[in-house]
Amino acid sequence: MSHNSFGHLFRVTTFGESHGPALGAVVDGCPPRIPLTAAEIQVFLDKRKPGSRASPRKGARRRSQNPFRRVRRRAGPAGDDRNPNRAGDREHRPAFQGLWRDRAEYRPGHADYVYDAKYGIRDYRGGGRSSARETAARVAAGGLARKVIEGVSIRGAMVQIGPHKIDRARFDWEEVEKNPFFCPDRQAAERWADYLDDIRKSGSSIGAVIELEAVGVPVGWGAPIYGKLDSELASALMSINAVKGVEIGAGFAAAELTGEANADENALSPNGAPVFLSNNAGGVLGGISTGQPMSRASRSSRHPRS
Repeated sequence: MSHNSFGHLFRVTTFGESHGPALGAVVDGCPPRIPLTAAEIQVFLDKRKPGSRASPRKGARRRSQNPFRRVRRRAGPAGDDRNPNRAGDREHRPAFQGLWRDRAEYRPGHADYVYDAKYGIRDYRGGGRSSARETAARVAAGGLARKVIEGVSIRGAMVQIGPHKIDRARFDWEEVEKNPFFCPDRQAAERWADYLDDIRKSGSSIGAVIELEAVGVPVGWGAPIYGKLDSELASALMSINAVKGVEIGAGFAAAELTGEANADENALSPNGAPVFLSNNAGGVLGGISTGQPMSRASRSSRHPRS
């Protein structure tokens, strides 16, 4: 199976499958001498795990997952050298646990049929490489990536569940860490708890919208043709299971704006550098970062889990 890697200068290759013995990632291109411990990566894996917060996430899938196991690397006395880093996560449930009612059926909303048609493999336990559990390896690699670009702040929040959106007048990043929905609107999070509880009790599920922000991105990331920064971001986000749409900056709302309203005018600062007066482009022009905060840069929508 090909296409298991993403990135160029910093390249991540994931391995393993759902209900296999392990999941992991190999990272090439990490600068030398960056100290790293498994505990630093476990912080992000804990956030990924359903129901991991003090208040179990209502509506989240109930299941246990083993913690991150280890980071393997070749290193000298001064720290990491330039050899690939490998992170591994032991799978918690290697045997079939009756996840689907009939092994002969293909699960709706999953890749079971196309996986079988393409590779001739029918893994009724959980989808093999097409399972969302593969994202655990990405989270581990992302924990390492954060140490490489420590000057860049990256954060995300859930801004909509089903038809219920947050009130942007109450948007507060500090609230994201205070509720089980990673929601920046405290009042919305309280409403979502009851709403998702009703969805769960009915035996159904619902989609959501996640918003990301990157601050501190320097001018010059990306390339103008096939290495556009926004193209790479969209590709990475769309490769996550269940993501069905991505917006950069104003996104589809730009279609409703006139050229004057959409254009990010700029003025020269005393040192001669441009100061942008708006950010409808999402911090990217011509595929290259502008140095602006990539606020609301990427919005990804996830379809309901079948």
